[in-house]
Amino acid sequence: MDHAVHNKLVSFIWSIADDCLRDVYVRGKYRDVILPMVVLRRLDTLLEPTKEAVLEEVTYQKSEMDSTELDEEPLRQASGYVFYNTSKWTLQKLYDTATNNRQILLANVEEYLGGFSDNVKEIVERFKLLEQMRHMASKDVLLDVIEKFISPKINLTPFDKEDPDGNKMPGLSNLGMGYVFEELIRKFNEENNEEAGEHFTPREVIHLMTHLIFDPLKDQLPPVMTIYDPACGSGGMLTESQNYILDPEGAIRATGDVYLYGKEINDETYAICKSDMMIKGNNPENIKVGSTLSTDEFAGMRFDFMLSNPPYGKSWASEQKFIKDGKDVIDSRFRVELTDYWGKKEVCDATPRSSDGQLLFLMEMVGKMKRLKDSPSGSRIASVHNGSSLFTGDAGGGESNIRRYIIENDLLDTIIQLPNNLFYNTGITTYIWLLTNAKPAGRRGKVQMIDANLLYRKLRKNLGDKNCEFAPEHIEEIIKAYFDFAPIKRETDNNDEPTGIAAQIFDNEDFGYYKVTIERPDRRSAGFSDKRLAPLRFDKSLREPMEHLWEEHGEQVYERGFLKEHSKEILAWCEDNGITLNAKARSKLLDTKYWQQLRALLQHGQTLMAKLGTQETADYNAFKNKVEKALKAEKIKLSATEKNAILNAVSWYDEKAAQVIAKKMKLDAGDLSKLTDRFGCNVSDLADFGYYKQSDGGYLTYESTSDLRDTESVPLKGNIYDYFRAEVKPHMDEAWINMESTKIGYEISFNKYFYQHKALRKLDDVTADILALEEQADGLIADILGISIAQKKAVA
Repeated sequence: MDHAVHNKLVSFIWSIADDCLRDVYVRGKYRDVILPMVVLRRLDTLLEPTKEAVLEEVTYQKSEMDSTELDEEPLRQASGYVFYNTSKWTLQKLYDTATNNRQILLANVEEYLGGFSDNVKEIVERFKLLEQMRHMASKDVLLDVIEKFISPKINLTPFDKEDPDGNKMPGLSNLGMGYVFEELIRKFNEENNEEAGEHFTPREVIHLMTHLIFDPLKDQLPPVMTIYDPACGSGGMLTESQNYILDPEGAIRATGDVYLYGKEINDETYAICKSDMMIKGNNPENIKVGSTLSTDEFAGMRFDFMLSNPPYGKSWASEQKFIKDGKDVIDSRFRVELTDYWGKKEVCDATPRSSDGQLLFLMEMVGKMKRLKDSPSGSRIASVHNGSSLFTGDAGGGESNIRRYIIENDLLDTIIQLPNNLFYNTGITTYIWLLTNAKPAGRRGKVQMIDANLLYRKLRKNLGDKNCEFAPEHIEEIIKAYFDFAPIKRETDNNDEPTGIAAQIFDNEDFGYYKVTIERPDRRSAGFSDKRLAPLRFDKSLREPMEHLWEEHGEQVYERGFLKEHSKEILAWCEDNGITLNAKARSKLLDTKYWQQLRALLQHGQTLMAKLGTQETADYNAFKNKVEKALKAEKIKLSATEKNAILNAVSWYDEKAAQVIAKKMKLDAGDLSKLTDRFGCNVSDLADFGYYKQSDGGYLTYESTSDLRDTESVPLKGNIYDYFRAEVKPHMDEAWINMESTKIGYEISFNKYFYQHKALRKLDDVTADILALEEQADGLIADILGISIAQKKAVA
């Protein structure tokens, strides 16, 4: 369907809403009637030619066979589709026989809707169409709406027709239906000040994706093909893929069977998709409704081809309970096995941040790829994403783990950057990710990047945010670049502006990096004082409410039953002051024994202060030894946590103080050999890894301070120690590498790969432009810069 026909049809349907529903629904609710009526009329027109055959079959089964339940298969054969209607009604007949009696009309409509096969009844229920029909009947507009939809001036069927004047009305394909649906949704939601919804995929993008998916296998397509879309919307990608494969005049001309599978969470789009599956003769039971992320509807199934444009920038927080239990991932689709820096295998979290679930859909597809031992051609995936999938998430995080798993398993084939404003309801930059587990030999271990951001032609009239499109020659150019698998340097036009397409080839390892932690020693001064010890009376995480209770009630907080007796007013105070407490925090705050434990810790600190005095020292190591001896002398038994709480309370970072020793150790030749083998260094280099040799031959390590901790990203192809010596050591002499915390991450910096430096303009040209503007500003710039008129003329 071309854009002119598309716009004409949308305008006609919109006029139905405006003409008939203005006083019955608010404009934002027009969609509740118009969308289901479009689908209903689409099905209704298809059943009109075979209506008599279906009714004859019904009569035969009831009279001749004396059936209490109708046999569905003969009814499907009679209708010519996988759906049918056993009532005597069509929309046209409902209108032609209507009277002024609204009750009779409504009764006929209910009989009409009740006559549909179960698969259509589900669509009717998803749309709540009967409820809308009753409401329209009560407002006396139902007949008007039916009259509009049976107009001979619109064609909602997939077949070409003629209007009363003999003009051709092109058929409405599944993709065309998607365009109409998307435009109507946009208009309806604009009236209601709502967002336009998901991003419908333009026809030319789907065509590009189908070429990328199928063309490499056109001579070795499996005899039976399965295609899956986990966010199928109105089904455009599925049906267009099927059309491309089975096109008798196309490049592939496959003759095997094609089975389509999909899942969609939105009831409206699901109903449209399912209705089109029925119209095209596909099995509508393969289209499921609900959340792909919450329920693995196709668990155990594997697919040959998968295409999708999942929602991006959309929260999946409401579905977390089905995927994660706290920090544990309970859905195996979103767990991956990776190796840590030391080569140890571990099961890792493969879930992105809760605000954007698009990579979960990619993992859903990756998990449903056919194994090569089951299918030599494996599986191919094309998925549309925004830029965040390329680079968000730190090493060891869910997003990075997903990228790492895909790239290290050599699944990522190509990423193509698309032009901005190519999509219907978003102007942001988008990318097609192409994945396969059966790369040809020449592409193994490699990833191709194609920048087609500047490859487009402008539309005469915008379609929502869409103001450009791929021409057929653009798709051909991208496909050629894909198959050539060679670098392409971007050209420039006469104004030295970049134009055309660019491409680069990378090794898988080019996207990986080590996230290395760089530590520096903690240096602390210490000394007892009442002021430093005072905070020990309170839990750090509950300091504000505990301080309030202490100031208000003093020693009463330690009395048995006092806190529970006043629990309501305590919790009310917290709420009034914006302090949110979970169950564990509330329990601590109201626990008298816990308060007494903290007071005892404070008293132990005061005992130590009385014994050791209040003199400050810059040698924390000696101070700590004195504290430990005093604890033994006073026979005070503290846990390691309690002892550290006192020491931390009375010490502070001081860059002039001595380094804080963590551990002293004796290392024999075997110990040293293990360390040097682990770190890949010489014994003389161990200080750079935190092991410092002493004059007595022993070694010690220092405590690190989190305030001075830093991280460095080292390319996988690089060497961590070489990087440290070149980039870190010259600037921080006492720093060391904490190799134990090293993580591996992956990110794809698309813009960096294709950045083209543009030389700055010459100073004389800039000056001339400034002075030309100054002429227009009546000499204001000259006054500010102190440039005389003579100078201006000389420069000019």
